[in-house]
Amino acid sequence: MNTCIEVKDLTKSFNGRTVVDKISFRVEKGEVFGLLGHNGAGKSTIIDLLLGLKKPDYGTGTIFGLDPAKNRKAVFKRVGVQLQSSNYQNSIRVDELCKEMSALYEKCEDYHKLLEHFSLEKFEKSQVNKLSGGERQRLSVALALINNPEIVFLDELTTGLDTAARREVWGYLKDLKKKGTTIFLTTHYMEEAESLCDRIFLIKDGRKVTEGTVKNIIESSPYETLEEAYLWYMGEEVTR
Repeated sequence: MNTCIEVKDLTKSFNGRTVVDKISFRVEKGEVFGLLGHNGAGKSTIIDLLLGLKKPDYGTGTIFGLDPAKNRKAVFKRVGVQLQSSNYQNSIRVDELCKEMSALYEKCEDYHKLLEHFSLEKFEKSQVNKLSGGERQRLSVALALINNPEIVFLDELTTGLDTAARREVWGYLKDLKKKGTTIFLTTHYMEEAESLCDRIFLIKDGRKVTEGTVKNIIESSPYETLEEAYLWYMGEEVTR
């Protein structure tokens, strides 16, 4: 396997508080890498730093060996991004947004097929601000895939989705993995991490706790499920 994402000693502080503290990891081509931690642990900040959306105080993050802040166009041609909070123009329709996104790239997926896959085809002429939270979340995932990316970043991708919709998205991501797409995701759902991830990286208060395969993470704890192991690593009481 080839390393496509490399993070070395990444560090970031806001108002004197260190939110990312000397984080280092690698992501290999074609794997699903899960970044797990509680709210405020630094997950979204790590993604922002890695994409060049924020500047680190110290350390580096590269994609395909490139600094995204200095090589934004070259990197973003090859990645797709779904962020936790997406703000769209007032009154823009779903199809208009898809066309705008498609215009940014030389080669794109057929957005009609993506909308159909995420059960959004009936909303094609609807205004985005009229969609429910779950529908907007599915749309943000579809938009992240519109350029057929080599790497896709998904930040809490299934928040707001019901169980059936969540599993539908999982199925599509598993298909992407079979095609060789690298997937970098954050999630609060341990079942999601267990179902999708080849490796997971746990952080607490901006610091690394542990990393490894789901199996290794569980076996290195006193417990038999990822959820219980996660709570144990985080120093929280496990109740049965």
